[in-house]
Amino acid sequence: MKKTLEFKAHDGEIEDIALGPDNKVVTAGRDFQCCVWQQDQLVTGLHWNENLPGVPDKAYRYQACRDSGTFLGLGTVTGSVAIHIAFSLQRLYYVKEAHGIVVTDVAFVPESQRGRELLAGNEAALLSVAVDSRCKLHLLPSRRSLPVWLLLLLCAGLIVTTILLLQLAFPGFL
Repeated sequence: MKKTLEFKAHDGEIEDIALGPDNKVVTAGRDFQCCVWQQDQLVTGLHWNENLPGVPDKAYRYQACRDSGTFLGLGTVTGSVAIHIAFSLQRLYYVKEAHGIVVTDVAFVPESQRGRELLAGNEAALLSVAVDSRCKLHLLPSRRSLPVWLLLLLCAGLIVTTILLLQLAFPGFL
């Protein structure tokens, strides 16, 4: 094996590392940060002060991470579990102290035929394992979205309504 890249990702030890699609790497460090990297360039990062205001700086630490391509799953030393959108790090799911103690690993249910059966209409499923000898399944409900045909129909209706209102307000508009 040959080393292809070396850079300082965190101050102190790295708790977990996950390889994602598009050559992205996610790291969780003892410096209370979780980072998404493209080569040696920081794409984006999470820090407890930014995501949970009012929580003391050293109260939590990211312990485990995984990049499914769409979502980022995180476990903490306090037993909390979170799911973020991978590209923007917007938090979609958070359970404070889902486990009684340190989350040692997290893994997304694969997008195989069997995995889709386990999802049962949910957008994602994350398994978390902790020192408390429990494995938990965290389901991310599907976000509501309008079908494209309905959105186009609503836009057309809005345009027609606007034209009719303008015709009523300003006779001879058309």
